[in-house]
Formats: sequence, C-alpha cells, structure tokens
Amino acid sequence: MENRTDNQPATQESVWAAFSENERLLKESRVEFGKSIAESRAEFEKSIAKSRAEFEKSMAKSRADSDRRMKKIEETLGAWANNHGDFAEEYFFNSFENGKQTFFGERFDRIEKNLKPLDYEIKDEYDIVLVNGKSVAIIEVKFKAHEHDVPKVLSKVNTFRANYPRYLHHRVYLGLASLSFYPSVEQECKKQGIAIIKQVGNMVIINDAYLKVF
Repeated sequence: MENRTDNQPATQESVWAAFSENERLLKESRVEFGKSIAESRAEFEKSIAKSRAEFEKSMAKSRADSDRRMKKIEETLGAWANNHGDFAEEYFFNSFENGKQTFFGERFDRIEKNLKPLDYEIKDEYDIVLVNGKSVAIIEVKFKAHEHDVPKVLSKVNTFRANYPRYLHHRVYLGLASLSFYPSVEQECKKQGIAIIKQVGNMVIINDAYLKVF
C-alpha cells in the first residue's frame, strides 16, 4: 500500500504563526547581536583605558627620569660654571693684589673681594673693589665675557653709591675682567668707557685708554 504525505493548505493562522516565530527569532538575534556588540565595545574600551593608563604611567616615568637627568646636568653645569667663575675671580684678584692697582694713572691702596653689603639700598655684589681717598674702581669678573655683561657693569655705579653713601662723592671707574673676550665685547667696553682687563699669556693686561670717570 503506498504512503502519502498530504500537504495541508496554508491558513491565515499558520502563516501568522510562522511570521511571528520569524519575528521572535529575529528579535532574539538582534538582542544577542546587540549584547555581543556591547560586550565587545566594553572590552575594547577597557583595553583602550588600560593601554592609556600604561602609556601615561610610562610617560610619567620618562618625564621623571628626564627631569632627574636634567637636574643632574644643571647641577653639573652650575658647579662647572661656579668653579670657572671662582677661578677667574681668584686669578684677577691675586693679580690686582700683587701690584696691578693702577687705573688712568691713579693708584689704589685698598682692595676688597666679593663685596656684599649687609644693609643694602639696592641688592648687588661687587667682585673686586679698589679704593683710595678720592676714587673707587669696581671690577666685574667673568670667565668668558659677553655683551650682556656690559649693562650689568654700568649698573654698578648707581648701586654702589646707593649701598655705600660714604663714597657718594668719590670718582668711580669701571672694569670688566675676563679670561676670554669677544671682539664685540671689547668694542662695547671702549664705547662705554669701561676698562678691559684680560689675560694675555701669563700676564694680566689692563686697557684703560678709553676709561671714563663716573
């Protein structure tokens, strides 16, 4: 006897049931997909946040290491500059102390080093000061003189007279002493009437041909 499967004709109810099932399955798929996307986004954002935190930590460590290295370099350079500055001051002070105390034909009988007034009107200090009964010579000492040192030397006149009023009526001479001069610095010193004091070989040379009385 032959078996037959009878195809039932589609009804409105069966079509609606199939449509509803498809809608349910599609909705579940959308929910699952959305959930998967949300989880993936959360993982991605978590990974990004972790990477950012690690990067910022690494950068902070690098900055801290760089700051420490820069501070060490600055300390080394500062010590180096101070040592050279101290050497230059000692060198020129000893030269003046040993007899080079004449400016513009005028002899000085007292010499002071690193003069820092305790009760100052204007805060300043003076590397070498030569004094006699009527004149004062103020010498600024540099290891290597630059043009910006010239205005600093010129400012010493007013600050010295303000800080030491007993020398208010003394003539003031200015000098810039350095182990090394740029030609432009020497020209500016001559222009401003500042004595040029420099090392030439084993000697200290004083060029006061253009020296001005302040």
